[in-house]
Amino acid sequence: MSKEAEKIYAEAAKIWNPDRVATFKKFGFEMVMGKRQGSYFEDLDGHKYINMHSNGGVFNLGHRNPEIRQALIDGMAVVDAGNHYFPSRYKNELNEKLLAVSPENMKYVFTLNGGGEAIDAAVKFARRATKRQRVISLACAFHGGTGIAMQAGNPELAEFFNMTPDPKFYTHIEYNNLEQLEMVLKKNDTAAVLIETIPATAGFPMPIENYHREVQRLAHQYGALYIADEVQTGMMRSGQMWCCCKFGATPDMIVTGKGLSGGYYPMSAVIMNDEAAGWMKVDGFAHTSSFNGTELGCIVAAKVLDILRRPAVKQNIDQLTEFFQQNLAKLQQKHREFLIEIRQCGVIMGLKTAHPLGGQALMVALIKNGVWAVMADFDKSVLQFKPNLLMDQATAKKVINRLDQALTEAQQMVSTPSL
Repeated sequence: MSKEAEKIYAEAAKIWNPDRVATFKKFGFEMVMGKRQGSYFEDLDGHKYINMHSNGGVFNLGHRNPEIRQALIDGMAVVDAGNHYFPSRYKNELNEKLLAVSPENMKYVFTLNGGGEAIDAAVKFARRATKRQRVISLACAFHGGTGIAMQAGNPELAEFFNMTPDPKFYTHIEYNNLEQLEMVLKKNDTAAVLIETIPATAGFPMPIENYHREVQRLAHQYGALYIADEVQTGMMRSGQMWCCCKFGATPDMIVTGKGLSGGYYPMSAVIMNDEAAGWMKVDGFAHTSSFNGTELGCIVAAKVLDILRRPAVKQNIDQLTEFFQQNLAKLQQKHREFLIEIRQCGVIMGLKTAHPLGGQALMVALIKNGVWAVMADFDKSVLQFKPNLLMDQATAKKVINRLDQALTEAQQMVSTPSL
């Protein structure tokens, strides 16, 4: 590690995040990012890595996408953040583009900064619309680090911060368990059923047949709104703009973020139907913040949507989907004692191993082979596997070759007690 990186880590241990620094040191991976472009980034020593994490989808269009960068530069020449009180053509253009790629029942867009903030807002909108307070969500989901989002997600995180969810207002159920869902809905006090379409932090377990359609049906049967958390699974990662729609569902609200930023300017949004947006017809000032719908952010996000709607991008996603599907199946056959399940929907992928810490071991082994991917925090047997949508075939082939080597090394790691 370079002297500059050593200095950065030493200082970070004091003033940034001591436990995270200690964890990276434990695994011998004291990374400080340097140059970056497209599917690759380098550390300060010049070691090159393929990014197969994409920051959960933030870099959905790769690092430093030139079109996004230019849109931001051009925007900065004429506007700044703008004023959250006033409309603008940039806000209107983004909202129109989001509605154009969303189900026909969607009528309004409320833009924010981060995914957790948008989840908080969506739940508030549902509570206002239904005059109820209960939120039903998945025990295995992560919706963000803000107040409502954290309490709606895996309860252990909320408990860590002494924010144990009140059972009168939050109920956590199993993914794919429709009986549990209906049992809670029968209380007739639920405002929102909040579902992460494919729970990322649980390792992308796939939904059972018709699951999301049934979530929608049951929510509406019992007077609740259905919120689809598409922060990680949206933005064409499933092969369609919204993964919930690929599974045949039509939510009352879709929450998006991460990739909407283009990797440059934090942006999120709640896309909603008329019922969910009812509060805006009564008091449009009731929910606002200084950086709500910033003009620069809208310019960047609008360019993201322009790129995502191109036929060539859809074609590349389909090609990547097929490539990984075929080659991961071959690797599973070769490493069948260790790689026991391939979870895939488009370029949303989770690699499940036979060891409780296999995803963690595979993460470490891939780093050593020049690939950055991250284990699933709520199931460390699984590795999250997330290419950007514009990755070329040559890079995808490198990923498969390096994964082949890393699988052998990871299996050897878990056989030792030191992991």
